[in-house]
Amino acid sequence: MKITLEKVADAAYIYFSDIAEEEVAKTISLNESINIDLDSEGRTLGMEILNASKNLPLSTIESATIIG
Repeated sequence: MKITLEKVADAAYIYFSDIAEEEVAKTISLNESINIDLDSEGRTLGMEILNASKNLPLSTIESATIIG
């Protein structure tokens, strides 16, 4: 599992496996802050968390790789 954080957007992405953008077949919005990416067989590839500073524990944010 890998976690990235884009500080300007305050968005985190949790990767459950290494994925290429074209592998994402469907995105399900659980609410205004959480989106789940699925492959063509319905397996979870990753999760986007918006407003990460409010929705994730500080320890998770501190362990994330900063991008952008």
